[in-house]
Amino acid sequence: MLPETILKKYYKSDSFRGLQKEILDTIINKKRHCLVLMPTGGGKSLCYQIPALYFDKGTIVISPLIALMQDQVDSLKRKNISAGFINSTLSKQERDEKLNEFILGKIKILYVTPERFKKKDFVDKIKNMEISLFAVDEAHCISEWGHDFRPDYSRIGEFRKILNNPLTIALTATATSEVQSDIIKKLNIKKSEIKIFHQGIDRPNLRLDTADIFSDEEKLFHIIKVLNEFEGSGIIYFSLIQTLRIFSQLLKDKGYAHGIYHGKMTSRERKKIQRKFLGGNINLMLATNAFGMGIDKADIRFVVHAEVPSSVESYYQEIGRAGRDGKNSLCLLLYNQNDLYIQLDFIKWSNPNADFYSALFDILKRDIDAVNSYGIDFLREQMNYKNRNDFRIETAFRMLERYEVIEGGIENKNLKVINKLPKDLEEQEKLKKKLLNDNKKLLSMVKYFRTKYCRRVFISNYFGFNDEKPCGKCDNCDKFHLTSKLGNS
Repeated sequence: MLPETILKKYYKSDSFRGLQKEILDTIINKKRHCLVLMPTGGGKSLCYQIPALYFDKGTIVISPLIALMQDQVDSLKRKNISAGFINSTLSKQERDEKLNEFILGKIKILYVTPERFKKKDFVDKIKNMEISLFAVDEAHCISEWGHDFRPDYSRIGEFRKILNNPLTIALTATATSEVQSDIIKKLNIKKSEIKIFHQGIDRPNLRLDTADIFSDEEKLFHIIKVLNEFEGSGIIYFSLIQTLRIFSQLLKDKGYAHGIYHGKMTSRERKKIQRKFLGGNINLMLATNAFGMGIDKADIRFVVHAEVPSSVESYYQEIGRAGRDGKNSLCLLLYNQNDLYIQLDFIKWSNPNADFYSALFDILKRDIDAVNSYGIDFLREQMNYKNRNDFRIETAFRMLERYEVIEGGIENKNLKVINKLPKDLEEQEKLKKKLLNDNKKLLSMVKYFRTKYCRRVFISNYFGFNDEKPCGKCDNCDKFHLTSKLGNS
């Protein structure tokens, strides 16, 4: 079946968008690896789903979040496409059944998290199977220089080797040139063997606005102004759960119905509220950045950032959830200088230094029984980091797991130290460089707010697309036009 026929049959569309056709030709006909940079809502998933249906053998998709892969599989099943996922929400029997169905060809597209490749039974079964295509969704998670690094993603090259280095496509909405190079390196693919596709920042229907605010009262004023002016769905992003809860109560007191979504809610609660939002039962969501991946809702009319995000990458990804139906939508950043201190804390907590790793490792070696008995609070006490918002220990644990220093878990009381600390976690200069890189990303967000020029051009230049013309509809372009008129009057 030709790609055009697949598009019409399963996706009910007569034509490809943007670079989709060229990407499909590169994968299907030229059998060449691809790195695809495409705006949120630009149709990245179709770039691996159509080849998956075209090729004879199965396709494995690496996805970072359980909720994201479940939404993707549900969407494919509604199109009568055989898809499935394997993750920790399934029982062992269910996981074995899904894997056997994939091996037998009953499932065409299989979604897995990178952690699945740590499981010996999975690897033993999958390594001898012929895979037509290996797709890496949200590929920016591979790079420690990106805004959403996930340690297990950095082992993608090892997974490709297990699968005998199949044809590969990596996809993301956000990757600077540095991150692109790191993605290719981590995939263990030579630059000459992979084609990079840039679709640019092609979202002309998004209006980019900012407001300089100095108090919560001003913040609330701007939020209510947006709620009164815009009909339809919207998302308001917060950095802190505490602030989200405060504004949730303030809006509730003023009669604005809404849902909330953050990382301290149970998985069931998050899933329930997400489905209500996607189904149109709730129009307004107050959320942290835990809410986002897989939110495929076309009619979101506004995205407000009530607190400054950590990077241009995360900001661009989050505003990309607005206006996917092509209609005009607002993206408003409320800038308060004090919000930067929140992000600086987050950056510090995301970057434990070499001394922290060494001290944590020593405690785990010395007191592993006590750690298993008394849990994470015991560790915080021993490390003298009693602030529950300080998640350095959680960050360090993810890295220790990635480098196979530990196995098991505190929650199951079976944590073990099985290897020495790797050099990467002892090299203070390398860790300092990562910290500096994250601080530079935050500085770029400040520069975005302070720029006097077109905001879309700023974002385009940040990602290396240097030929974008002024949008004519952001707040800075409005000021420029007004100044020009006044100058000519």
